[in-house]
Amino acid sequence: MKKYSVGFTLFLSILSLGLMLVGFGWTIQNQFLNNGTPSAMEQAKPVEDKTTNDQGSKVIVALGDSLTRGMGDDTGKGYIGYLVDELGDKSKEKITIHNYGVNGYRSIQLLEQLRQVEIQRKIQSADYILITIGGNDLFQSGETMDLDEKKIAQAKAGYLKNLDSILKEVRTLNESAIIFHIGLYNPFIDLNDSELTTKIVRDWNYDTNALLDQKEKAVYVPTFDLFQLSVKDYLYTDNFHPNAEGYKLIAERVSSLITW
Repeated sequence: MKKYSVGFTLFLSILSLGLMLVGFGWTIQNQFLNNGTPSAMEQAKPVEDKTTNDQGSKVIVALGDSLTRGMGDDTGKGYIGYLVDELGDKSKEKITIHNYGVNGYRSIQLLEQLRQVEIQRKIQSADYILITIGGNDLFQSGETMDLDEKKIAQAKAGYLKNLDSILKEVRTLNESAIIFHIGLYNPFIDLNDSELTTKIVRDWNYDTNALLDQKEKAVYVPTFDLFQLSVKDYLYTDNFHPNAEGYKLIAERVSSLITW
């Protein structure tokens, strides 16, 4: 009997040791192999920022890519946060912000996002809708830009088609909100082939503006000139996204167009 008792105790000890090693292995994997970075799902999750309740306030819905998310601003505010500051300085109106920006979004992904019921509901109650989209369609999500004219033309055609669908969908959901589309700046303006990249971005912006002109209560907001003369002063260390000062410039430009 004592022999069986000792054997059973040994079995439990081995089992406990095994479970402990498995748990330790999972801990090591999570802490070191993943390096503490969020999963792809966490990175893609939009952030909703509510300054106050919707009732009795001006409602702004922000859609788009990493510029709407505020990537590159160490404070985390982005142009949306600075816009709230700007509007607060010039008006006593209560402001509600719903920020659905997602890093890396291209126009097709934004179009798909508009199918989400919660976002549709917020758009329906919005007074203003802000959009940043197209940079990843053109700049390939911050990677080296492909200057092949045929590929750029194809990318632009797809983007304009998606943008037209985005604007139509937003207008279907909300007939009265004013839509602001933030144009592109050229982060590569001080590098080689700057003349070519400048022409590409300007042509892209021109066609975007032309599309916005065809829509009711839709405003194109240029940013190219804000970064043109001293782009390095307004870019984050990745040399692609704006830094805090760059986002402040965009916020000031947008704020000057919003009145109530």
